[in-house]
Amino acid sequence: MSLPSVSVLIIVGIIVGVWIASGTVPTLIYYGLIILSPEIFLAAAMILCSVVSVSLGTSWGTVGTIGLALMGIGAGFGIPPYWTAGAVVSGAFFGDKISPLSDTTNLAPAVTGTNVFDHIKNMMPTTIPAMLIALVIYLVAGFTVIDSTQTSFESINAITTALNEVFWISPWLLLPAVLVIGLAVTKQPPIPSLFAGAVAGGVMAMLFQGVGLHDIFTYGNSGYSIDTGVSEIDSLLNSGGIQSMMWTISLVLLALGFGGALERTGCLEAVISKIISRFKKFASIQTSAVLTSVATNTVAGDPYLSVALPGRMYAPVYRGLGYSTLNLSRGIEEGGTLVSPLVPWNAGGAFVITALSLNIGDGNFENLLYIPLAFACWTAPFIGIFYANMGWFSPKATDAEKAKWDADGEHRIDPESGSPTEGSYA
Repeated sequence: MSLPSVSVLIIVGIIVGVWIASGTVPTLIYYGLIILSPEIFLAAAMILCSVVSVSLGTSWGTVGTIGLALMGIGAGFGIPPYWTAGAVVSGAFFGDKISPLSDTTNLAPAVTGTNVFDHIKNMMPTTIPAMLIALVIYLVAGFTVIDSTQTSFESINAITTALNEVFWISPWLLLPAVLVIGLAVTKQPPIPSLFAGAVAGGVMAMLFQGVGLHDIFTYGNSGYSIDTGVSEIDSLLNSGGIQSMMWTISLVLLALGFGGALERTGCLEAVISKIISRFKKFASIQTSAVLTSVATNTVAGDPYLSVALPGRMYAPVYRGLGYSTLNLSRGIEEGGTLVSPLVPWNAGGAFVITALSLNIGDGNFENLLYIPLAFACWTAPFIGIFYANMGWFSPKATDAEKAKWDADGEHRIDPESGSPTEGSYA
């Protein structure tokens, strides 16, 4: 289930290195520093990442490309990196959560037996409030918490001057990003779309930056390297390449092996079965489903397992209760997809830390503050749990859904006895 994410990681590593060499990322940083203001930057960053992530269908691709450029803009404004990272993560992972191109958005309804578009529609009651809450907080922070008077215009001028001296800056260099988004909007598969963006970036690097073909392959594998004399630029642009992703890739593979062992030996199933036996009502079942996804994210370190395993385990209980499994698909998406970047040792969290150059391994532990500052990611699960306890936006199974369960031979579990129930649903 997780191997497609390894492919995305490899391609994102290539894209970051090549897009820096082509001038695409430097151009985004350059124009961002000129157009945006410190007051609205965090809110704009969240919105931009949301739009791009919905289009691409990959939060990781968004974080590794647009997110990296936004980190450079934030550094130019003197905004702490953990604030910028929090806004990037909020937008990127929320866009991923509601994109029909996203792997986890398709995985959640697949393991619960629901339709992907019904699944997306059912997430809106939690998605919209969480995004609005985050947007308001980022706007307030921009005007109050972050002191725009401390923004060093000398630093901004130094960054833009250095970028102009090293790269040829032009709106034409944004074409690789436009190509990727255009392919995504036309519903092309995300992995070929991202690869097309990498190829386009290589072409732009050769045409406009005078980079040789051999250097393109070097940047794609080992990352870009430069010394501009401006530390903010060097720390961001000396990155990318497949090799920069190998630590995260190895973590994903280890998480796969560990999670697979936990599932095959029945360890997680035993824990979940014990949880299910203690709760009989819909509100408590919904709460435990969300928290089980969070716990699986924390223990197994793999976002895909945190969606797939609780989805398979809890679905029969929802059918036994007579509630739509759309409730379950929403719960595991929020406890799985949205929480994964908030766990530093999870594949999602490790990728965010690596791609955004937060340098936690170098002792910059204050950058872990991006976790509580990714407001949209952790407020949505709480909103969903609140709805379940209030009985709001918690649909019961329709006759059509019950008929589909019968036709598909889906089994159900009586929450009172914990035993399989015979007979038809209709």
